[in-house]
Amino acid sequence: MVATINVHLEELRYFWAKALGISGPQWLILMALADMDQDNGVPVNAVSKKLHVDASFITTQSKLLEKKGFLRRRTSTEDARIVRMSLTDKTYKQLASLAAQQEALNDFIFEGFDEKELGDLNDKLTLLQNRLEKACLKVIVDT
Repeated sequence: MVATINVHLEELRYFWAKALGISGPQWLILMALADMDQDNGVPVNAVSKKLHVDASFITTQSKLLEKKGFLRRRTSTEDARIVRMSLTDKTYKQLASLAAQQEALNDFIFEGFDEKELGDLNDKLTLLQNRLEKACLKVIVDT
C-alpha cells in the first residue's frame, strides 16, 4: 500500500512539474527550497540531504533551473565553497498560480477526513517516518 501511495504521489509531482515546464526532480528541488529557505538561501548540501541525492545532482539541476529563471544561486560570503540557492519572484508567482488547483486537489484527496482523523493520520505517518529512519540506520549498523 505504501508503495502504491508513493507511485501516485510521484505522478502528482510530475503533473505539477509539467505545469511549470520542469522535471519531477527539479520540482522537488523547488519544493525543498520553498520549505527550507528563511530569506538567506539554502546551501546545496542541505537540499541534497533533504532529498537524499548527491550534491552534484543538485548542482547540475539547480544550474538548469537558474537558466530557466526559477532560482538564484550565489556564493556564500562566509565560505566561497558554499553555494546558496533561493527561489525567484517568478517562481513564487508561478507557485501561487497553482495554489488554487493544489488546494482543490487536497480537498478531494482528504474529503471525508475530519480534523481529528487528519491529526491522527499525521501522527501515524510521523511515527512511520521515524521508524523507517531508525530501520535504515539499523540496516547500516547490521551490515
